[in-house]
Amino acid sequence: MTNEEDKTFENEASAPSQMVQISLKEYDKLKEKSNYITNKDMIACIDKIEELVRALRKHIVRTDIK
Repeated sequence: MTNEEDKTFENEASAPSQMVQISLKEYDKLKEKSNYITNKDMIACIDKIEELVRALRKHIVRTDIK
C-alpha cells in the first residue's frame, strides 16, 4: 500500500473501548464493599444522628392509653 492508501484507512480503526477488565475475585470484592458505608463524612453524620436519637429517647414517656 502506498502512503496515500494508508491515510484513507486511518479513521476506520475501531474506537478505543471505555471498558476496564477486572478479575471476578476483584469484582466480588467491589460488590461486597458496596454493602458498607466507608465515607468518613457520612459515618460522622450517622454517628451524630445516633447521638441525637439517644438524647431524644431520654424524653420519651411510654404510657398505655386505653
